[in-house]
Amino acid sequence: MGLLSALRRPPHERAGFTLYGAAVAAARAPYFYADLGVRDSVEGRLDLIHLHAALLVRRLRRDADTRGPALAQAVFDAMFSDMDVNLREMGVSDLVVGKRVRGLWEAFHGRATAYEAALDGADPAAMAAALARNVWRTEEPGPAAERLARIAFAQAEALQAQDFARLLAGKAQFLAPEAIGDAA
Repeated sequence: MGLLSALRRPPHERAGFTLYGAAVAAARAPYFYADLGVRDSVEGRLDLIHLHAALLVRRLRRDADTRGPALAQAVFDAMFSDMDVNLREMGVSDLVVGKRVRGLWEAFHGRATAYEAALDGADPAAMAAALARNVWRTEEPGPAAERLARIAFAQAEALQAQDFARLLAGKAQFLAPEAIGDAA
């Protein structure tokens, strides 16, 4: 990489990719698939990545530090860069990748808006309904949607409590979902 290329890179790009990686790792917890019955498929995993990334982006955007929104954008950019790469690796043609990424962006935006409204309204029932609609789609999730809603609220609270300097350094800590989802 040349000096000019390095200078053009967004200042939070590395932290954004690392934070996005933390969201992906959290979304891969076996608990979601084994205990909550989320489909262990590309779509099911993507739904959980969207949830965790939305929680992280919300946390960063709302930070009092003026760098928060830029870091949130870096996480968002990392997510869609990763999706572009994954689509290409899955054999999607160059002519179609842009349309597919746009569809994924629209899906993420819709989900993030619904999750944020539920969090802002302190409304676990609205969160459970949004999760049932987006994660389980046509399947009946039973109590799993309420358990995942409880996890989402706890994750949002835990992310909010994390020091911005650690987040700026690319270090986010997600809670173990089984400790939350199985709690009464």
